[in-house]
Amino acid sequence: MNENANSYLGEAPIGKLMLKFAIPSIISMVIAALYNMVDQIYIGHGIGYLGNSATSVVYPLTVIALAIALLFGSGCGAYFSICQGKKEYENARKAVGNAFLMTLLCSLVLVAVYCFFQQPLLSLFGATENNVEYATEYLRYLVTGIPFYMLSNMLAVIIRADGSPKLAMGINCLGCILNIILDPIAIFVLDWGMMGAAVATVIGQMISGVLSVAYLLHTKSFRLKRDSFKLEWKILKKVMALGISSFFTQITIVIVSAVLNNALVKYGAQTKYGADIPLTVIGIVMKIFSVVSGISIGLTIGIQPITSYNYGAGNLGRVKELFQKMLICELCIGAAALIVFEAFPAQIVGIFGSGDDLYMEFATLAVRIYLSGIIFTCIQKGCGSFMQAIGRPLLSATLSLVREAVHIVLILVLPVYFGLMGILYSAPLCDIVAIIATGILTFRLIRQLKMKEKNTLTE
Repeated sequence: MNENANSYLGEAPIGKLMLKFAIPSIISMVIAALYNMVDQIYIGHGIGYLGNSATSVVYPLTVIALAIALLFGSGCGAYFSICQGKKEYENARKAVGNAFLMTLLCSLVLVAVYCFFQQPLLSLFGATENNVEYATEYLRYLVTGIPFYMLSNMLAVIIRADGSPKLAMGINCLGCILNIILDPIAIFVLDWGMMGAAVATVIGQMISGVLSVAYLLHTKSFRLKRDSFKLEWKILKKVMALGISSFFTQITIVIVSAVLNNALVKYGAQTKYGADIPLTVIGIVMKIFSVVSGISIGLTIGIQPITSYNYGAGNLGRVKELFQKMLICELCIGAAALIVFEAFPAQIVGIFGSGDDLYMEFATLAVRIYLSGIIFTCIQKGCGSFMQAIGRPLLSATLSLVREAVHIVLILVLPVYFGLMGILYSAPLCDIVAIIATGILTFRLIRQLKMKEKNTLTE
């Protein structure tokens, strides 16, 4: 073990460091998004769009698990890197042990909740009489993989912060590849239907989870001891404070999904599309969005150890340079995604299976309208993760809450006047509000950093 193993984060060229850390992180986040997407693609071709609408109903329940994993994972990753920058190595070690134990305990509680309250939860997230059997079957088996899913996502952040971003990527890749291989076998060859899709996913999650836990025996810059797993509120409070933004980012997706799914069922039933087509299509759109979001968040999570280390070490000039380059990258990601969404909506939706003319008509509208503010979304997520990395979780959480609160209000209000189309326009309108709030808070933060740097230089 070398406690100074990460000192190069404060010395190596920023561009080189960003490539080293961001690319594996982006791939890992996209792979995490692909877990659900791969199921939906095979289910769409093997079972039909009702199977896909069932996965849309179950999807928020997996996001809850991810939210808790990132509460401890992202928070621990940021706190770990800040502590190493300050050379507080004992606190860094204890943070990892505490975050691991809390993630494990929460995962077991979540499994129990999902098992005992399965039907009420599915109803809450918009299950219809046509898809509820598919959703029940899918969730029944998917729930067994939740502890592995949560631990692998939590530990991926720690593994990256410990200086092994490629290994974190490789572990996630292996699980996803297994899922891709096993899905068609379970669905088409064994004819297991929704159960097969769930089982394939769980096997991939188990492999990723076990390998992630095994990494804790071969870490680079720290060694866990028995007392690392003794819960300390002082440590947990700091970890959770830094991870609360990631938690809110995910949990607001859950809240929006509940409101959105129920609104789609209600207002869709009043149109020629019916309830199930809008529910299915928006579920697909959200999965598409999660890939772009994964690239955007993967970039900022990837460079988080660099940002946190340099901020902890007082290298504010390097922090500002990181922020500027991150913003340029986020802008490019959003612009590329927007061009693809506007130019090829039917082809994108077609990946998830085909439907009748009404299905494709609504799908094309949904992709073009609902995702038209994707550039603003990428910039906001980048700024939010940057704030978290430098120890400003409340600012980051505020950005997430503003966007999703506005989104919920628009979902509730716009359909009253504009019907189903009002739901589609709710997303880009809330993105406009969110980017204004992001600009104001980010400008104030940069000004504070400049003042702090100036004061440091004059001392």
